[in-house]
Amino acid sequence: MNKRDQLAQWTTIVADSGDLEAIRTLKPHDATTNPSLLLAAARSPASRELLEEARRLAKQMAGGSDHRGWMIDAFATLCGQEMLQHIPGVVSTEVDARLSFDTRASVEKARRLIALYRELGIDRDRVLIKIAATWEGIRAAEVLEAEGIRCNITLLFCLEQAVAAAEAGATLISPFVGRILDWHLRQGEQVDDAESDPGVLSVRRIYQELKARDMETVVMGASFRNRGQIEALAGCDRLTISPALLQELEQDSAELERKLAPGELIDAPPLSAMTESEFRLAMNQNRMAGELLADGIRRFIDDQVALEGLLPGAS
Repeated sequence: MNKRDQLAQWTTIVADSGDLEAIRTLKPHDATTNPSLLLAAARSPASRELLEEARRLAKQMAGGSDHRGWMIDAFATLCGQEMLQHIPGVVSTEVDARLSFDTRASVEKARRLIALYRELGIDRDRVLIKIAATWEGIRAAEVLEAEGIRCNITLLFCLEQAVAAAEAGATLISPFVGRILDWHLRQGEQVDDAESDPGVLSVRRIYQELKARDMETVVMGASFRNRGQIEALAGCDRLTISPALLQELEQDSAELERKLAPGELIDAPPLSAMTESEFRLAMNQNRMAGELLADGIRRFIDDQVALEGLLPGAS
């Protein structure tokens, strides 16, 4: 077996791409999107029909009122619907990053996305709502999970975010690997291989800490820069991987070693429920996590605004 096939024995493979053709070809189990990926998809000539369909769906759902606010959500769910035709699992669709510090608005936006999927004939069980790992975003996920709307907590860079999300009952968390590596390299640090990669080590610790405490939240490593990072996390619950790196794994038939398994647990004492002040202090004290969370939100906002400029009638 090639390394992708070996990895799939232990880890659910998720496509980190908005490229519908790539998803059709690579046939991952799940798919995920974000504003950056949707922007790339909208710029493709192949998405022209989806853009027009988004305008029609937005007008329909707006019920005679101003439909422009529905356009981005309509396009995102139509892309999700298309992806779901080619995968057996779920698709993640992201809440507007501009709502990252507004719990109520995030909940309302998530409900709108689910309503759009319902209009398209997609059951909520096949959708994860992506929300940034701010305190407000995690609280929104807590509300949504109680309603049966499953959530993917994204832009996650430290253990405190992971624990808070798991305590809130989030279905899945997406700790980032590549952006953590990038940050450390910018500080002038030397990283020789995947075994010393701070992004890899962060995800390993999160996985071990949550499994040791029997937390049910799924850990999905994300944001990979090279296949060595992926191989170093073989056995993680899920990994979301770009088409280019998936192809690299398919072309390598060397033996792949499993690195993570639920039975190989650390000795972890019980945790008390994290308070808001404890969470905010931890984020303040962790310069890397705080900077990357803020930067990730800004980047997604920029791409969201750019995407709105491409959608007919959205601005």
